[in-house]
Order: sequence, then C-alpha cells, then structure tokens
Amino acid sequence: MVEHGIHATQAVVTLDVALPGIIWGWMITLNMWAKSVGTGVILVGAFLLYRHKKEEMPNIRWMMPLISFIFLNIFLLFTLTDLHQPYRMINIFLHPHWTSAITVGAWMASLFTGLITILMVIGYFDAHPNVRKHGACAKAAREHSALYEKLFPFVVFLAVPVTLYTAIIMAEASARELWQAPAEVMQMMWAALLAGSAGLIFISGSWSKESRRDLALVLAIATFFSFLMYMGEYFFSFKSAEAEATLAYVHSGGEYNAEFWFAMVLGFIIPFFLAVKNMKEDNKTMLRFAAILALIGLYMAKDVWLKIPQLLNLS
Repeated sequence: MVEHGIHATQAVVTLDVALPGIIWGWMITLNMWAKSVGTGVILVGAFLLYRHKKEEMPNIRWMMPLISFIFLNIFLLFTLTDLHQPYRMINIFLHPHWTSAITVGAWMASLFTGLITILMVIGYFDAHPNVRKHGACAKAAREHSALYEKLFPFVVFLAVPVTLYTAIIMAEASARELWQAPAEVMQMMWAALLAGSAGLIFISGSWSKESRRDLALVLAIATFFSFLMYMGEYFFSFKSAEAEATLAYVHSGGEYNAEFWFAMVLGFIIPFFLAVKNMKEDNKTMLRFAAILALIGLYMAKDVWLKIPQLLNLS
C-alpha cells in the first residue's frame, strides 16, 4: 500500500501489509500432486522389481522413468513459475544457502531428474529390438543394463527426500498450525505410494497377474492410511485454537466441506474397496478405474489441505 510519494527524489514510501486470500493456489497443488506421481512410481517400481523378475513386467524399466520424468518436469515447471522471477532459480545453484529447505530440495530434485533421464534412455534402448544383436551392440546393451542397475538404488534413495522436503517447507510456514511436519511428512509419503501405484497401473496391462496384485495391494494400503491420516486431523486436531478454526472450513457446513468429503470418498474409500476386490479377481479395467479415481481424489484432497490454512487471518 503506497503511503505517499516524494516528487523531488521519485521515492515511494510503502507500508507492508498482509496479502489477503489464497497465495498458494492450484499451481502449488498441481506441483505437489505431480511430484507425488514422479517420485511414487520410482518407489513402487523398486518394490515391484524386488518382488518380481523384470521379465514379468516387460516395459517397466523404461516406462517407469518416463512417467517419472514427465511428472517431475511438470513439478519443476510450476516450481519455477511460482517464483514469479524465474531467474531466482539460478541463485539457488550459484549462491546456495544449505540451511534452506528450498535450496536443498531444488538440488536434490535436479539431481533426481538428471538420473531419471539417464535411466529412461538406457531403459528404452535396452528394450528396443534393434539393440538385441550380437557383437558390439549386444555388449553395449549389457554395459548399459549394468549401469542401470548401479544407478537405480541412488534414484530410489533420492526419491524419498525429494517427495518429503515440501512437507518441511509447509511446516516452516508461520502461523499455519495445521501444517505440522510429522503429519505432513506421512501424508506426502502415502500420497507418493498412492500416486505411484496408480501411475504404474496404467502401464501394467501386459504384466503378470502377481505383479498387478501387488500394485493393487500398494494402492489399497496407501488409500487406507491416507484416509486415516486425514481423519485423524479432521477429528482429533486439538493442538491449537487456530487448527480448530482452520478445520471449521471442512467441518459440517464449512466452505470446503463438500470438496473435502468428495475427495475422501472419490480418492480413498472407493479405490480402497476396488483395489481389495482386484486382489482376489484380476480385472484390469476395474483397477485402472480405481487408479483414475485415486489420482483425482488425491488432487482434490491436496487442494483443500493447501488452501484452508491460508483462509485464516494472521492477525
């Protein structure tokens, strides 16, 4: 707000005032949702590769990093856009402050994306029929496959902090009692497992029944505990008057009540029962439908949980 101007010096005196309304909107929701998919497919893919032979999942070694690459770049794009001055990102790399969660997260996410790109290229050429020849091409393919195996553990390791560091940033927000680090960390981990299993379900049509059953198992567990986390906050968040006032926006009659419960039913409850049923009878169509609902509901749940703490006045 401009207080007054000094014509002689062209100086403008301003007063700092609180920005009203929602500052972190759909762009940040999409940012976190895309990050959950990008990191989750790696975490769930690592579990499947540990449990099953890669021959049972013929396209996983290149489709898994491809999905991760696409959604990580969506995540990075909207992170860059949200800075309003994108050149600020350069300073994160040229003049890093390692006490900042944003700096550490940006470095980890960039390294993670770089390694994912290498895995995607190796996995594609490893699966491409033209490289399956005798001689030099076959030898190169074996060497590339060995490099894939060496890099993959580092990628899985990085997937954990990359998907969790946003929870630390949210917990650092002043006067936002609903965003507490322990709860946010667990919510983001379950979101990654939910989104990762849902993302891999779409490419699992040619996989073995056992691998799809494990995908359904991960989806069922992730939806169950995600729902449990939100219910714990919804009913038992008595840590402060501000948290209770914030949750009034989703309690009965609240402005976001309908969207919140729609997200719970669509994203967690229905996919849970569909996934449990699919563990008993292999139904690809039903499993894909559960994955679609889970991804839509997860976005809506993240949207509500991001917006409602910002609706409370800070003074």
